[in-house]
Amino acid sequence: MFSSQYYEDYEVDTRRETLGRTITETDIVMHAGQTGDFYPHHMDAEWCKTQEFGHRMAHGTLVFSVGVGMTAGEINPEAMSYGYDRLRFIKPVFIGDTIKVTVTIKEKRDHPKRSQHGIVTELVEVMNQRDEVVLACEHLLLVKKKANHE
Repeated sequence: MFSSQYYEDYEVDTRRETLGRTITETDIVMHAGQTGDFYPHHMDAEWCKTQEFGHRMAHGTLVFSVGVGMTAGEINPEAMSYGYDRLRFIKPVFIGDTIKVTVTIKEKRDHPKRSQHGIVTELVEVMNQRDEVVLACEHLLLVKKKANHE
């Protein structure tokens, strides 16, 4: 479950893909309770019938949380999340949609203030069962360099 990977070990354009996970009504209800977001877009089926998409949709933050969680299979003790940039909710996710995530190493750069670390940028794309991108963002990893540990 632990796999050490230093900054130098990351290769741009390397990709990994998760298995699928179906979003359920329970997911939406629990997320609403945890966040306090009970907007009708997520909770009111009858109101949603009068709107553009016609159905209740998952919270964007739910899709983000589940998608990020799906990518966290192995723990790298040499890296930690440094944040997320350019987060976009591109298409709605509905009850019964199955999502999967593709992560692509997009870029590597030195950290401007921490010479013993680099920043690895991962492009995170969450797709539905029709392979349509529903969410995209960049995940920044703060990663230790090998030179400091050999």
